[in-house]
Amino acid sequence: MNNLNRFLESTLLRPTMTGHEVDQLIQDAVEEQFIGVCVPSFWVKKVKRELRDQDIQVVTVIGFPFGFEDTATKVAETNEAIRQGADELDLVWSQTAFHSGMNWPKIEIAQIAKICHAEERILKVIIETAYLNPEQLREACMICQDAGVDFVKTSTGYAPSGAKVEDIKLMRETLSSAIGIKASGGIKTLEFALELIKAGADRIGTSSAKAIMEAYRNASQA
Repeated sequence: MNNLNRFLESTLLRPTMTGHEVDQLIQDAVEEQFIGVCVPSFWVKKVKRELRDQDIQVVTVIGFPFGFEDTATKVAETNEAIRQGADELDLVWSQTAFHSGMNWPKIEIAQIAKICHAEERILKVIIETAYLNPEQLREACMICQDAGVDFVKTSTGYAPSGAKVEDIKLMRETLSSAIGIKASGGIKTLEFALELIKAGADRIGTSSAKAIMEAYRNASQA
């Protein structure tokens, strides 16, 4: 694989993250030419300004990390993130509504997808696979697809587990080929990243992107 860097979204979403770490994230992204960097909305304006001339997507999160917020709040977050310069938005869907058997997740996602696409932005929806059995995972994928998402994403990193190869395979079998899959949560090694890509992941969200690229170069030289 000659373009591993273009699968990687370098992620920094720790509550105690610092401005120095954001600067390092930007520097690493420019050096490696990652497909994107994922940061909280607080940092979007700075990151967009510093990456303006780069082919690197600025990604942020909406309703993070539990998706508890009502739709009006998520809509406001979405509009503000777009105004600040976000290219892609990773929305945590309403887990509580889904697990209550409500139709609301599809309504909410469709509303936010419409906003994103009107502004030519990409919408990814985080369905938190750790809390879904196979039947629920298929249902979640179809809800997202029917609501008009661009990607379905596995995890926030705040659940008991993150991306799993078997989940990615099931998602790829279920979703249309037009819908991308972003694997995230607990992806720290080159071997695991490559397994997930082979299983069908189009994006890898990881806080270990730089280390994964270094491991990739070392493996290539061995």
